[in-house]
Amino acid sequence: MNWNWQVIMDSLPTLMMASLTTIGLVIISGILGLLLAIPLGLARVSKKWWVQTLPFGFIFFFRGTPLLVQIFLIYYGLGQFIPDGLKDGWLWTKLLSKPYFWAIVAFTLNTAAYTAEIVRGAIKAIPKGENEAADAIGMSYAQKFKRIIMPRAFGIMLPAYSNEVIFMLKGSALASTISIMDLTGQAKTLIAKTYATLELYFAAGVIYLVLSWVFISLFRMAEKHFNRHLNYQPISKVNVTA
Repeated sequence: MNWNWQVIMDSLPTLMMASLTTIGLVIISGILGLLLAIPLGLARVSKKWWVQTLPFGFIFFFRGTPLLVQIFLIYYGLGQFIPDGLKDGWLWTKLLSKPYFWAIVAFTLNTAAYTAEIVRGAIKAIPKGENEAADAIGMSYAQKFKRIIMPRAFGIMLPAYSNEVIFMLKGSALASTISIMDLTGQAKTLIAKTYATLELYFAAGVIYLVLSWVFISLFRMAEKHFNRHLNYQPISKVNVTA
């Protein structure tokens, strides 16, 4: 077997440009998914069963079905419910007819389900004494939520949430199944032209590896920032002799 390094070098700029589509998909879906996951996670820790029911059903469905199936259901299914009147307007032309939009919807809902459970676990992991101290000094629930619950939960959930973002990065390769020219989709297109299957998948894999390293490094820096108080070292006592 002859390994063709030249085809990798020639295709690298195209693959790098396609990786921007992948990065955008992961970042946009990650932000929207996190915003959706926070109220879902708060509802899951509610003591009222009727508050937990809908979030539980949502999380159960999106965690229990394959991401590929969800992409197909959303891309091919939800479009059937759009009124014909909208299909002639700018909203359909600029947004609703684009596979990238539906990929963001699918990835947002999927990551929101997983992140909601991470949020729920982080809230439950907050030491009970911190909530009791907030109550003791007369904090309202809104103040406690803003100053205690969310900052502490965010610091606790960062390691697990970083794993979810990496899983989403790798899962973004499935976006190519609905004709999105992301990193994997572009690699498939180049393979159809050059027949250099191993070389181009190897190049795409290396780019995914570099992107994973970048995301992991960013989350480590964020974790050090939000959990910097955990590294506090008390001043050693000084022995004073008379």
